[in-house]
Amino acid sequence: MNYNNQKIKSFTDLRAWQEGHKLVLMIYDITKHFPKEEIFGLTNQLRRAIVSFTSNIAEGFSRRSYKEKAQFYSMALGSLTEVQNQLLIAKDIGYISQEDFNKIAKQTIEVSKITNGLIKSSRTLIRNS
Repeated sequence: MNYNNQKIKSFTDLRAWQEGHKLVLMIYDITKHFPKEEIFGLTNQLRRAIVSFTSNIAEGFSRRSYKEKAQFYSMALGSLTEVQNQLLIAKDIGYISQEDFNKIAKQTIEVSKITNGLIKSSRTLIRNS
């Protein structure tokens, strides 16, 4: 795997992780403004799910087999879907404005597309090995 002719040496070089990390920062920023009674509810759930996304990308990167890599990248995608669901809830109950929701939702879609590409690439390498 190679982006812009640069060798991928660390999980932090993966575009999925980089864009996911931007999303982590966005989620932490937006949840700072959630009501205090949500600290152990939606705030915690959103933060844990998005951190799980980047953690699974990182763990998948360190795995030796492409099958294991694809498994961790797929788990990351599941965490991202949780985040998308929780963001919809936060918007619908008035914790996030439509404008903020649109901005974050757009980033989740971008991260999802990149992650799906990473999964597809890993699965292609499984078939070819």
